[in-house]
Amino acid sequence: MVRTGAGPGSGFTAPLRHPAFRGLALGRTLMAFGNGMASVALAFAVLDVTGSLTQVGLVVGARSVANVSLLLLGGVIADRLPRTLVLQGGCALAALSQGILGATLLAGAASLPLMVALSLVNGAAAAVNLPASAALTPQTVPRDLLRQANAAAGVGVQGGTFLGMSAGGAVVGLWGAGWAITMDAALFACAGAALLSVRIPPTARVGEAGAADILSDIRDGWSEFVSRPWVWIIVLQFTVVNAGWSAATAVLGPAIADETFGRTAWGLLMAANSVGLLVGGVLAARWQPRRALVFGTSLVATHALPFLALTGPSPLPVLFAAMFVAGVAVEQFTVAWEVSVQENVPQEKLSRVYSYDALGSFVAMPVGQIAIGPFAESFGPGAALALVSSLTLLATLAAVSSRSVRTLRRH
Repeated sequence: MVRTGAGPGSGFTAPLRHPAFRGLALGRTLMAFGNGMASVALAFAVLDVTGSLTQVGLVVGARSVANVSLLLLGGVIADRLPRTLVLQGGCALAALSQGILGATLLAGAASLPLMVALSLVNGAAAAVNLPASAALTPQTVPRDLLRQANAAAGVGVQGGTFLGMSAGGAVVGLWGAGWAITMDAALFACAGAALLSVRIPPTARVGEAGAADILSDIRDGWSEFVSRPWVWIIVLQFTVVNAGWSAATAVLGPAIADETFGRTAWGLLMAANSVGLLVGGVLAARWQPRRALVFGTSLVATHALPFLALTGPSPLPVLFAAMFVAGVAVEQFTVAWEVSVQENVPQEKLSRVYSYDALGSFVAMPVGQIAIGPFAESFGPGAALALVSSLTLLATLAAVSSRSVRTLRRH
């Protein structure tokens, strides 16, 4: 391991000296704040209107379906058009959809079809925002500050999400879901305004975008994605890892909490994981080894710690420690992954590669959430957690075993 980046100004302050990065980081933090608030408020909004958990799943699922199905197109758009313009448009679309939803909720005029339609629009906005924002970072800082910039951006996103979820719960409890959704719309409008300060030389190509051209761009993105084995190997790893994490934290964890230590403690455990992510980002900004990718990928094995602790049942301090350590470790991977992709993929194709990354990483999450319940009912939650832990460890071991992952060095 080669220790780098430990000198003065090597943490968050160095990339923040660049105005374009400051604007992007602020915009992404405000977007994360809005998404965190909406993730809490939307479920309560649907319950207020319909009183049905099934309808909650329908509205939330509509956003996920739109997001996943449009990710590849979002990557093409972000590579064809100036990425700042794409992000501003995505923020405007999200602000509009959430503003309409908030207004109808406050007026008592919201209906299930309207909420589903607006969720589809919001998912479409997220599908262009995600690849555009990730690919924009290397255009805002010098190449030697990529690690610090990605760490700083990650801390902003994680902090924004955590604060958004906390604020969302408070606003819903005090004033209702309608006001929380309306505030979410205002946050996206502010994010779009912050992105106006991001001025960078254009690298994307602007031109006609017929159906044939779009399909050609998608194929080009696929060729770029599969041409580097370490890229698709790690995406396959996270197809498994993310499916297991979402199954354990969205389904198994809450059910175990209800039977043992309670819902409040579960919320605090998830907060401990968020704090771990923040600390991991700070550490990654200060130091990572030259072979940061294999280092970070290996640490993903710690995702199994909370699952194993839940099978105990373990004392709450052990559970808090496991959640915190898992958060620190995964943010080490996230920074290493972002820098590796940004250093090795051409700028003009970067958004499309990120869109394939997101598609592969997210596509199995609903499958894990749906399948883990029947499995736990048949074999018990302990067996389900053991299965998730085993799959996480096997996927991580397979990724680390790849020579392309082990030998990749930071530039």
